[in-house]
Amino acid sequence: MDADPNSEEAVEVLQQLGLKEYEAKCFVGLTRLNMSTAKKLSSLTDVPRTRIYDAIRILEAQGLVEIQHTSPQRFRAVSLEEATATLRDQYEGRVDRLHNALNTVETVEDDDSSSVQEVWTMRGRDPIENRTEQLINTATEEIVLVIGDETLLTADLVETLTGVEDDIELTVGALTPSLQAEIQTAVPAATTFVSELGWLHGEHATADDTAIGRLLMVDRTSILVSSIIPDSKAEQAVFGEGFGNGLVVVARRLMSQGLVTENTSET
Repeated sequence: MDADPNSEEAVEVLQQLGLKEYEAKCFVGLTRLNMSTAKKLSSLTDVPRTRIYDAIRILEAQGLVEIQHTSPQRFRAVSLEEATATLRDQYEGRVDRLHNALNTVETVEDDDSSSVQEVWTMRGRDPIENRTEQLINTATEEIVLVIGDETLLTADLVETLTGVEDDIELTVGALTPSLQAEIQTAVPAATTFVSELGWLHGEHATADDTAIGRLLMVDRTSILVSSIIPDSKAEQAVFGEGFGNGLVVVARRLMSQGLVTENTSET
């Protein structure tokens, strides 16, 4: 396939979605042509002509390609909208199958009992956001969240926060007044405040220092703290649960710094 970065990226993504290399190359090649023969498609994609037909048959079976049985045969890709819908259905179906399979696997009990207080590490923005939303959804009494990076206020997080039950105390701190205003508009039921923690604001930090991403405490038993790596902007986190009251009290007071000052100044 000729050197086209977008085409190469599309081939890579299609392989991640389950297509083999030749199948992915043929499909991407066909999206660049209104219609094609095996000879022309082979020339464009560098897929051996003898392998074109096998790849096309598989793509047809998956609903991604149509075949005109002329001599020679002609092929074309389905519309982009139809193809993405088909791939999405296939991917979601596989995820559902995986969930069902893992949900029913036999559990092997470990003789070693786990400690009541557990601390685990996580990496990656998507997994950390998923864990954040999962923890919020398990809350029954109180949620305290401090957002240290505006990019972490995603649409999914807003949807999760707005779905919190009315009888659960929801407090959200922000890095700046502008972010606080954005949170208050997006999640009107939340009590919001501007954090006064110097290390969270980065007042004395350099460009190379790791920045705090998010701090979350749920029902005073589960804590998640994440940081943003300066160079890569990757997020990593520490998650713990089952903590004793002493640590929870200190953590909550630190996370609520600014809210406490604001409430005191009003009295």
